[in-house]
Amino acid sequence: MSQVTRRQLLAFFTGSAAATVLGPQVVDLLTGTNSSGAIATPGKPFSFTPVRLPHPLPIYQQTSSYLATNINQGSTLPQVLAFEQMNLNSYTPIDDVVVPPEYERYVIARWGDRFFSNSEEYVGYNCDYTGFVPLNGNDKDGYLWINHEYVGYPISRLAPEVPADIDASFPESGPQVIPDFPTVMGRALLGEFLYNMGGSILRLKQQNSGRYQVQTDSRNRRLHALSGLGINADRRDEYKTVTQWGSKSYQKGDQNYLIGTGPAATEVFTKSSDGLGNRIIGTGYNCSGGTTPWGTILSAEENFQGSSVFFVGVTEGVKPDGTQTGYTSGTTGSEFGLVGEKYGWMVEVDPANPNVRSRKHTALGRFRHENIAFRSDTGKPLVAYMGDDRRGGHTWKYVSRDRVSNPNNKDNSKLFETGTLYVAKFNENGTGEWIPLQLGTKTNPNVPSQIASVEISRLGVAQRNGRVPLPRRQGIAAQTSSGGSFNCETTNETTALPGYRNKTLADFYQSQGAILCDAFLAANLVGGTPSARPEDLEVNPRTKEVFIAYTDGAPGGDGYPDSRIFVVAKYSGGNNDTQQSGGIYKIIENSADGTGLTFRWQRLVQGGEAGSINGAGFASVDNLAFDDKLNLWGVTDMSTSTHNGFDIGAKGAENRISHADAGNVASYTGIFGNNWLFYIPTTGTQAGQVVPFAYGPPRSEMTGPTFVDNTLIISVQHPGEDCPYSPRVTLKRQIEMLALNGSLFYQTRSVSRGSNWPSNIEGRPEGPPGLTVSRHPPEKRPK
Repeated sequence: MSQVTRRQLLAFFTGSAAATVLGPQVVDLLTGTNSSGAIATPGKPFSFTPVRLPHPLPIYQQTSSYLATNINQGSTLPQVLAFEQMNLNSYTPIDDVVVPPEYERYVIARWGDRFFSNSEEYVGYNCDYTGFVPLNGNDKDGYLWINHEYVGYPISRLAPEVPADIDASFPESGPQVIPDFPTVMGRALLGEFLYNMGGSILRLKQQNSGRYQVQTDSRNRRLHALSGLGINADRRDEYKTVTQWGSKSYQKGDQNYLIGTGPAATEVFTKSSDGLGNRIIGTGYNCSGGTTPWGTILSAEENFQGSSVFFVGVTEGVKPDGTQTGYTSGTTGSEFGLVGEKYGWMVEVDPANPNVRSRKHTALGRFRHENIAFRSDTGKPLVAYMGDDRRGGHTWKYVSRDRVSNPNNKDNSKLFETGTLYVAKFNENGTGEWIPLQLGTKTNPNVPSQIASVEISRLGVAQRNGRVPLPRRQGIAAQTSSGGSFNCETTNETTALPGYRNKTLADFYQSQGAILCDAFLAANLVGGTPSARPEDLEVNPRTKEVFIAYTDGAPGGDGYPDSRIFVVAKYSGGNNDTQQSGGIYKIIENSADGTGLTFRWQRLVQGGEAGSINGAGFASVDNLAFDDKLNLWGVTDMSTSTHNGFDIGAKGAENRISHADAGNVASYTGIFGNNWLFYIPTTGTQAGQVVPFAYGPPRSEMTGPTFVDNTLIISVQHPGEDCPYSPRVTLKRQIEMLALNGSLFYQTRSVSRGSNWPSNIEGRPEGPPGLTVSRHPPEKRPK
């Protein structure tokens, strides 16, 4: 299935099957849209020409499409009725942000730009979530927050997980863009890596031309992973002298530390080995987030887990009291004395007020946070929804103890300090329940053979043996120490699970704060559903239903998504069998205000090629956003190691793509080209269609879509990731693909090995990523 039917679409978006028989005017009332402007007219169904992607989509049978052939060049392809006419024999993704010809794209800010009072400071690396806070309710002037998630090549050949074949013969962009950027491993380089994470705050104003431009403003500033490093001077351990990583002004530790709120701040941080109590050095690993109705930003600390390979990180595992199991050797945590329990939180920042100290709200739990969405209604508790972006991660809800008095009042931030964190449990029959993470909650861990039962029945074996990580405790499952995790799998569940059952969380954790510091493992312990990487949750502004982007159903080292709820593999060698490429789901609360303990759930679309069974025509959906007509927008997050069928590295080896395969078929994402941006109309004759709007440069990810006035702000993260950008090399191969009817065809794919964007459109030094915007140019806006 490549198109959601109008009946399914209306039921999904309005929450009422009765809507399927209603006319457009009634649908307007249900969805809050004006369908008179959204209903397609013959020959011109949209105000723009959909971008042509390498793979077939049903929308191309209904309208013309725009095929980019070079930077700022392209042609319009006519609509095709026969499916075989849609199969492109060749395709070349462009090293650019490609948008419809009716729109323009331009760069607002990029890594290395200097917009700050301290001229030595610069915008961080790998832009992700963006949030705009208008001044005085004016969308034409305000503060833009940009997340900076992580570092990787080409910033440095010494960054984590750089492919082994990228040697000294290939250039680094760090020294080209940042004067005196370190080039040898040591504290200076590790410190600069951490400085490049966190976030940037920039004053943004719309010009007479209609474009937005960064303004000089004393409130433009950085918040990074070593903000407040100067407080190390107050310590009594070996880190007392670790207060800077270089001689530049921003490299000398300041007092811009963060603080914590909630149970872990009072029950765990007071025990932290750094001796700094509730003071916290920096925020890092910032992926997605959310913008509150009262004008603050919640920034999500995601992949904070450090290891010998992923060394820009801290210790994830904690002891029963919630403090880290110890420093992980070779990581930035060990280098700078960053205790693990103080990272992996939701961080609230007030862009307009630098005098408000940023804070980490521990009542929202510690896990690999991806984003947050809100229900903030006067007289009701504040409700927040979150995702834990890991394989087998959970879907979360937080309900505040106190109530919202005025959704626009900044005092609402206090509502994040006291409340209850719940994990979602999905049942096969479309019902679900919210399980509280509290000391008195009974343990009922997931059983690996049960959550893996669908894959076992179809393929005879479960990937990762249906892994369910649980808190390691001495005396349970023959463990001899307490702290960190223990992997319960189909091979040991019979002997391991009895020691975890029929207890309470108080038998495993010393305090509520300790539970929250170990939320992922605690959720597995009480039976929360391990899911398919919940990367984004958004609340429908009209219906209050919660839309969820589950990115990828494949199991991994962190856990196994419940195969009774999610597709975790391709279950046969049939060419067009259902693919594991995630999907869009929704939760419908049974309580009107969202505070109840039960819900219903549905799946709108399953990821996969449009010619596969149930395939929607995209893979690995990530960030979602509703526009002012309640159309749903989404971006994809396909692994850069699979883009266009080539692995990362200098060689760019071909990945196997065969539709005769069964099991984990992660390489199928190579079929879809570069990561892209789409929208799904909710009204009109194209309602339910997946409509491509843009795609990014090779190896990039388009993230953080934010609508401001008539402009879509979106980050373009890691173009050319882990691939040399010089010398320029074109990779070429044949890719096996599905036509809309499920038959096979072959396409010649040619793509740049790395990326030179945006320097290739600006004439600036090569390599760095940036932030781009797409909007209607005044002379091309539709009538």
